[in-house]
Amino acid sequence: MTSLLLLRSPRALPFLRPSHFLAKSLSTTTSSSYAPVPYRPNPNQQQHQHQHHYQNNQPRQQYQPPPPPPLNLAALVRDGKAKEAVDAIAQGAAVAQPDLPTFLALISSCSDPKHLDHLKKLNDLFVRSPFRADLRANNALIESFSSCGSMADARRVFDRMPERNMDSWHQMINGYAANNQGDDGLQLFGQMRKLGMQLNSETFLAVLASCAAAEAIEEGFIHFNSMSKDYGIAPEMEHYVAMIQVLGNSGHLNEAVEYVEKLPFEPSAMIWECLMNLARMQGDLEIEDRMEEILVLMDPSKAPAKPNVPLPKPVRRFGINHMLDGKNRLGEFRLPRSLDRSVIPKVKEQTYVPDTRYVLHDIDQEAKEQALMYHSERLAIAYGLISTPARTPLRIIKNLRVCGDCHNAIKIMSRIVGRELIVRDNKRFHHFKDGKCSCGDYW
Repeated sequence: MTSLLLLRSPRALPFLRPSHFLAKSLSTTTSSSYAPVPYRPNPNQQQHQHQHHYQNNQPRQQYQPPPPPPLNLAALVRDGKAKEAVDAIAQGAAVAQPDLPTFLALISSCSDPKHLDHLKKLNDLFVRSPFRADLRANNALIESFSSCGSMADARRVFDRMPERNMDSWHQMINGYAANNQGDDGLQLFGQMRKLGMQLNSETFLAVLASCAAAEAIEEGFIHFNSMSKDYGIAPEMEHYVAMIQVLGNSGHLNEAVEYVEKLPFEPSAMIWECLMNLARMQGDLEIEDRMEEILVLMDPSKAPAKPNVPLPKPVRRFGINHMLDGKNRLGEFRLPRSLDRSVIPKVKEQTYVPDTRYVLHDIDQEAKEQALMYHSERLAIAYGLISTPARTPLRIIKNLRVCGDCHNAIKIMSRIVGRELIVRDNKRFHHFKDGKCSCGDYW
């Protein structure tokens, strides 16, 4: 009975399984038939154990992913992502390694005044690059800094150049003229003459532009006459237009008209258009209308558009202006519904008198004065003064011409706050500092 239970239920008593007896009998037989063999360690196995123990004691290294592939700087430049491209170059060669064409494309893409900070950073990277002596790249930097209104940076690039060509000198003189720093441009032209450089037609165009910016009428006539007398360069149409601008920018508009009437050839449409623009800037309606009539007779395509259908009254809306370039980003602000009238007497105490001639709406005098205070460049300057660090230049970008009243107001603002206010309109740069503008009130 018992043996049957053991065969049917081997799990009940595992120590009574047949395999248990078999293993016991085998062990008994082995121990009785053979002598014990002494243990001899395998030297190869022992060495492997020591190596494995040494490897286990080493510190584990963290997994590092492979570095990302270099960025395509040319694609970033084509997409208008100048900031990303400059930041990638600043991170080192592992991220982006620019070549000379990439530098040239980046410099050209940073020629807008709102990219001035990127251009300065790119200039620092360019100085540390192997292309720092390249003539084309340095000329491009001078041109871009001039377009951004930073002639101090352009002059630093010009002074560090190991070699210069005529384009380098022309860009510097034209940059001074465009930024209403004509005296500096004329001084640079004096250096060219001392060095005995071969002057050409473009050189005198740049010099006459500097004379117009500096209101140097006599010096302008001297350089104009020396073209053919001393250098054998025949004046072209552009040189006569430049002389008209020398007279007109200095306020001698009637003399400019007399100069045109005494020209040894028939004046072209370019000359009459130049006179019309000068008369419009100075508010001489009589000369402006007369020049416009002559211009339309010579070139009907220059006729101003005058729609016959009366236009609906424009709806006043509180739009967003993108004019302020503070800390390399455009400030966005909305026009307020009402201005604080408590600041109006304080502004008037600084000899500011509103010039309501620039308000073309048929409203009363008080409403015209209030309308002038809503001009966008004033609001942009006010926003910039409260959102940028003190004693730093403030740059304003405007796509229209600055009106005369705002021009006078900004001069007073620059004297009150003691900061340089740089305003770029569709004509030129205006550098306001200590109550004065670099344009000399003619633009």
